[in-house]
Amino acid sequence: MPSMISLTMTAVPDHLRGALTRWLLEVTPELYVGTVSAKVRDELWKTVSACVADGIAVLAYPDNNEQGFTLRTAGQRRRHTRDFDGLTLVAFRHHQDPEERQELAKPI
Repeated sequence: MPSMISLTMTAVPDHLRGALTRWLLEVTPELYVGTVSAKVRDELWKTVSACVADGIAVLAYPDNNEQGFTLRTAGQRRRHTRDFDGLTLVAFRHHQDPEERQELAKPI
């Protein structure tokens, strides 16, 4: 049974954006929505996650769980999903390279 999906991406190759417009409507730059079957959704996600490179992609679609939806993520991102007793929450990663840590540790 077809269901509505939402797919958002940042800093992905142009060819990926063009390929998605065959199946989904780009309502704002890099935000796609559409109604597709689970098979098409999974095939689109395989393509997106394989081509995301240094970008970010997040897919949201209806599911039979407490929240009523499931999230899939791909790429390097500061936010990541965490399962908390069956609920999907979004957590932040704090990235600091070694130089930043040294600067923060210096006495004033």
